[in-house]
Amino acid sequence: MAKKAEKPLSKTDILNALAEATGHSRKEVSGVIDALEGLIAANISKGPGVFNLPGLLKIYVHERPSTKERMGRNPATGEEIKIAARPAKKVVKVRALKKLKDLI
Repeated sequence: MAKKAEKPLSKTDILNALAEATGHSRKEVSGVIDALEGLIAANISKGPGVFNLPGLLKIYVHERPSTKERMGRNPATGEEIKIAARPAKKVVKVRALKKLKDLI
């Protein structure tokens, strides 16, 4: 089993690694990352609500339904409590695709 990294890569680390691997300047790589971020945001917010990074991941908008007010129980004390209703809302989800899952 591979040794786990001590901490995740920062944006600077990612930019430096990509610049070194591609032979492009760090500024050019930063521009590509910023453009990708804008493309994802446009597809998620105003577009179809889905963005695929081929082979790696799928980012999509999921609509959570509203919930009604209900009675519940405090697990620590056993006391009955009222759980408030929640409105419907949109959340962003990320799903790993097969190629990424196979790397593990």
